[in-house]
Amino acid sequence: MAVMTTPEPGSIGVLIVDDDPLVRAGLAMMLRGAPDIRVVAEAGNGTEALPLVARHAPDVVLMDIRMPVMDGLAATEALRARRGAPEVVVLTTFDADEHVLRALRAGAAGFLLKDTPPDEIVASVRRVAQGQPVLSPAVTRRLIARVADSGADRRRDRARERLALLNDREREVAVTVAQGRSNAEIGSVLHLSVPTVKTHVSAILAKLDLNNRVQIALLVHDAGLLDEE
Repeated sequence: MAVMTTPEPGSIGVLIVDDDPLVRAGLAMMLRGAPDIRVVAEAGNGTEALPLVARHAPDVVLMDIRMPVMDGLAATEALRARRGAPEVVVLTTFDADEHVLRALRAGAAGFLLKDTPPDEIVASVRRVAQGQPVLSPAVTRRLIARVADSGADRRRDRARERLALLNDREREVAVTVAQGRSNAEIGSVLHLSVPTVKTHVSAILAKLDLNNRVQIALLVHDAGLLDEE
């Protein structure tokens, strides 16, 4: 079901994807109360969402994980593989859902619990639209720690092999990103200007073929570098 609004300059376009009509209605009502956000469309599953993204080019997709036909994980992977993909925030009722972790690895910018207060959801949409993740490294570490994975050693070796592609400075920047620091904080800790930090982050994303800072944090965590710090 599509719900279109008239685009406004500078506004943030949001697509809501959830199989529960009441959840969609509540999110839409909440977001429409923000002057800088417009709900461009709604969808009941991933299959419906994909063409709506192509049609409306939203900036942010709020994506439920557990849906019929095509779930949020498959839809996130399909969207993030596209050129010019929107940012995806996964919605869940569980903060340790293994599907959330897979969605983050696929390129989602973060996740929100469905009982998150309305003002925090609005603020999160704004942050994601600006390229900022919407979960803390502490939440990421807790999520990973609570998901059983018998291949942890193999994953650590793969992560360290990928991070070996970085030079020493890029590796330092990657670790500080995983610590949840902003560009300004990274610059202060490593004695770099903010533009230089941005350049290093862009180089890390390009070298490692990653989508966003969340994926950098996950890779650093997989490699065990935060434990070493």
